[in-house]
Amino acid sequence: MRIFVARLPGTPVFDPAGDQIGRVRDLVAGLRAGHRPTIHGLVVEVQPRRRVFLPITRVRRIEAGAVVFSGRLNMRRFEQRATETLVVGQLLDLSVRVGGEQVTVYDVAMEEVKPSIWEITKVAVYRRRRRDPRVVDWSEVTGFDTVQQDQGAAGLIEAFASMRAADVASALHHLPPKRRVEIARALDDERLADVLEELPPDDQVGILGRLGPERSARVLEEMGPDDAADLLHELPDEQATELLALMEPGEAAPVRRLLTYPEDSAGGVMTSEPVILPPSSTVAEALAHIRQQDLSPAVAAQVFVSRPPTETPTGIFLGVAHFQRLLREPPSTLLGAALDPSIDPIRPDFTLIEVTSYLANYNLVAAPVVDELGRLVGAVTVDDVLDHLLPEDWRERDDT
Repeated sequence: MRIFVARLPGTPVFDPAGDQIGRVRDLVAGLRAGHRPTIHGLVVEVQPRRRVFLPITRVRRIEAGAVVFSGRLNMRRFEQRATETLVVGQLLDLSVRVGGEQVTVYDVAMEEVKPSIWEITKVAVYRRRRRDPRVVDWSEVTGFDTVQQDQGAAGLIEAFASMRAADVASALHHLPPKRRVEIARALDDERLADVLEELPPDDQVGILGRLGPERSARVLEEMGPDDAADLLHELPDEQATELLALMEPGEAAPVRRLLTYPEDSAGGVMTSEPVILPPSSTVAEALAHIRQQDLSPAVAAQVFVSRPPTETPTGIFLGVAHFQRLLREPPSTLLGAALDPSIDPIRPDFTLIEVTSYLANYNLVAAPVVDELGRLVGAVTVDDVLDHLLPEDWRERDDT
């Protein structure tokens, strides 16, 4: 059986009892001069974001949508050895030669040559923009052992296409820094912004420093204002000032406002773009707004109601309409009649501990933040609070 490996990332992995224990993130191979590479095993990500090694000898079946293994899985964190290569992360997009012709790798295929022994036997390549794809034997290809200055990223990005931003971020974090930057450069601005929001600060700063000021400013514009402000806090003041100046004024304004608050306050962690509507809007209009695909679950869980204008920080806060209440009301009901009278707003100077207590006391996933004039300036969501209360390196931890 021949399996093209670029299709495997994200595939669920099941134990002998039929329980899903994680997902495939990559394959590990040993490259040997003059021999076809041998697959050592799979890198499997289990929760919470821990990468472990599954020996290929334990794999019993690889089929559409599932990898099934036998025995027990060693939960020790996977660490790549110097003699090992990540097949998806490091082989795809390499520039190699076939019969003297320069081509690019976009996939490789492995086959079980003996029971529980898998080798890479085929290489899928193209010459120009994938207009002439072909599959050749591994023996026909040279150049896999050459260090390349710019590897490209199209194949790996295609392998990442169906993965959530947090999973792509995890994959990038475990790649060598050079490869990480190559992938980041090839992602479009919106996708890169989503991925950056999920990366540890050191990775964020490292990537942004290699993109160039203009590209960095465009990516910051695509990020949520609160995430952009958090990232700018990590940069030297001179660089942060330069990037803010390069951003579109309308995109930079909310970020500048967030930067005026202490990082450990409600104002410092809030989003300035919750769902806000006037009291004259209907329940039907509110439900249409929170259905937007780009809203996080915490942001979409409620609609904040204010007097016009409904742009922060200008409208006077009137109340909150929770989505469960909206589902129970007739579509024609006005939002002004669907407010929760028990929710009082918090102030921007609330500490994170005070915000956490507030959310816990009222069983909320978001809280309105109002200034001294009663204007709605933003909302603090539970995911924002968790990001700041967890240890700084929580995204990098592979152990519990």
